[in-house]
Amino acid sequence: MPNQVDQRLQLRLLQRLLREKQPLADCARALQALLRADQQVRSVWYFNWQQAADIYSPEGDVRGWPLGPSDALTATDHSLFKLFQEQPQLSIEQASALDCWLSRRMRRAGISHGVVVSLPLFAQQYGIVVIELEAQAPLFALDTLLLLLTTWLGCAQQATQPLALLSSDPEPTLWVDQNAGLLEVNQAALQLFGAPMAERVQQALPNNHQHLVHSCLTQRRVIADVSAHFSQRSMLWSYIPHPEQQQVLVRGRDITEQAAQLQAAAQASRLYRLITENTTDLISRHLPDGRFISASPASWSLLGYWPEELQGMRCQALLHEKGVVLVEQRARNALVEDGYHTMTLRVRHRAGHFLWFETASRAIRETYTGAIVEIISVSRDITQRVKAEGNRRRLAEVVEVNTDLVLFVDPNGLIRWMNPSARCSLHVAELQESMQLADVVSSATLQKLTRSGWHAADKRGVWSCEARFQPYGDVASFPVSLVLLAHTVAGGERYYSLVARNMTERELREAQQRKHQEELAHTARLITLGELTSGIAHEMNQPLAAVINYASASLRYLQSADTQTVPLQRVAQGLERITEHANHAAQVIKRLRAFLRKEPRRVEALNIADVLHETVQLCAWEAVNAQVNIEQHLLTELPLIYADRVLLEQVLLNVLRNAIEANREQHQGGASASRILISAEQQAGHVYIKVHDQGAGVTPAQLEQLFTPFYTSKADGLGLGLSMSRSIIEGFGGSLEAEDGVLGGLCLTCRLPVRARSDERLSVEA
Repeated sequence: MPNQVDQRLQLRLLQRLLREKQPLADCARALQALLRADQQVRSVWYFNWQQAADIYSPEGDVRGWPLGPSDALTATDHSLFKLFQEQPQLSIEQASALDCWLSRRMRRAGISHGVVVSLPLFAQQYGIVVIELEAQAPLFALDTLLLLLTTWLGCAQQATQPLALLSSDPEPTLWVDQNAGLLEVNQAALQLFGAPMAERVQQALPNNHQHLVHSCLTQRRVIADVSAHFSQRSMLWSYIPHPEQQQVLVRGRDITEQAAQLQAAAQASRLYRLITENTTDLISRHLPDGRFISASPASWSLLGYWPEELQGMRCQALLHEKGVVLVEQRARNALVEDGYHTMTLRVRHRAGHFLWFETASRAIRETYTGAIVEIISVSRDITQRVKAEGNRRRLAEVVEVNTDLVLFVDPNGLIRWMNPSARCSLHVAELQESMQLADVVSSATLQKLTRSGWHAADKRGVWSCEARFQPYGDVASFPVSLVLLAHTVAGGERYYSLVARNMTERELREAQQRKHQEELAHTARLITLGELTSGIAHEMNQPLAAVINYASASLRYLQSADTQTVPLQRVAQGLERITEHANHAAQVIKRLRAFLRKEPRRVEALNIADVLHETVQLCAWEAVNAQVNIEQHLLTELPLIYADRVLLEQVLLNVLRNAIEANREQHQGGASASRILISAEQQAGHVYIKVHDQGAGVTPAQLEQLFTPFYTSKADGLGLGLSMSRSIIEGFGGSLEAEDGVLGGLCLTCRLPVRARSDERLSVEA
């Protein structure tokens, strides 16, 4: 039943179009719709014969019809046209078998089941319709319909129906001939124009009235809503052609009030459109259930949806699933009670991430019932603001619980704010309005801030220095690492913060580390003393044996002094020798005591030649026992260096003993003695002390780890000697390096800076 109703309506439409001689394309579309209403029809195309081009040209709805496979200028459908002059209907299979342009396009479209029927819509016109049927439909399925349609079209092309004016029409209506002459008017036109009728009608019609009549008849189309102005009235005229009678029905409509309203509405609409299209906020309209009615173009930049895509979508689908029910309930209640509601919520972008929106909604109510019929919302992206507020909140929490001291200060030295750590460390119960930076830092730090701190912070954003803070009350000061930061707020105003880290623990650790290093050095000296016991005994035995011998000889000489005078002279010589050797033994003991004494580091001016000589004396016996000759090539004039004598002797003694040990291992059982060469020279503000041995040397891999703590190639070694020696020399501002020596073994080079006495304190602190 629905298909029969559709076919009847389409047939009436086609009848009207044909009667009014409407364009062929409109009539072809109506015919296609009529045939498609049948359930057995899949597709329909209509073609009009083009005599000049010798082809069938598609008219109406051409969707699904392919382009030609060759040049249209060389194409022809003449064979198909001649065939249709002989028989009015072909199957698609028969038509596709022909060699013509339409058949090739039919094959290209993939149409295999259906019929091609000769069906002209207008007289003296040749047209065909291609009907593709469903696969199960027989070819004769539409024969009855096509026969009735062909007969009906033949009758419709000859029938004419005159048109008449309606006396009851409230709008002014006119009949004009093909030359735009006035033929007839209705009652409404008489009342509107009055006398003289022809002159006033001519004034009320559009200026191009004649051209409109001519175009309406020649083009056989309705020309609607042509505006004209008459006696402060605004009129809209529509021209309706009657080609058979060569007349035109001109119907007018008074739109004076509507024009004024439309003008105001258009102006308001333009203003609203300018606002909505250029604002960065999303302006949207919603039904009471939340579905979008419309949205401004900002929806694309904010949500990734075009306004057309949002139409019909529920706004709840864009909200974060957490709390969406609560947000919807609150918004509904507020709009019902107050008619206005502002909320902050999370909205999902099309890309999947979420944004924070601040949305203000207002309810539009029905005039009589008060029911909400529409909701207008303005939404703004506040993601960055929410993030900034969250960052500021988290930053404030971090600053509050931070163990570092944080102070907000002004360039004039006024303290604006302190965190709890700063108030606790500085013993400040409550921040006073007039508290100054000078109350908690030294004058030297204030001078640094004034001289370079504020300027550097303004230029680079940060400045740092080492300082000391002085708490309130009778409390000792403590060291801090101070950082000054410059900040700029949105308005361009600058403010400053001081971040200070309490370095008391670091100061204690450094003191403990220095003490520990001195303990290690003292332990190393004790170990070295144990290893040098034999040498010490040899050093002490020689002067003691000489003292005993000279004392015994002097005693014998005294016993024979009564009879001879010569023994008295011998006694005097013996006492001198005793004094000399006793002093030598005392010097040895003194050197040993100085070497073993555990004292704080004491820097003094040293002659490097004297230090080297005494160091060689300490290990001379060990060198003789290992058959090693120690040669010294020293410049006659070397500058003084500033160092701790005992620690420097310890380093040189460690280097010499390593060289002696290397020579012993390499030349053990040799016929001749091995050599150790010590040289000292000045180069570019430094004194270089080099110790060359004739040992086996080291590999490149061993050379990289030579100064690593606890690395040793000795079976009974600790691996701390060279590591600790390098630390001692670096403490003096120098360096200790290893390289290949000129004697075939290893060369250890000790580089020490030459400084004036005024640099002594700097050297110690370094």
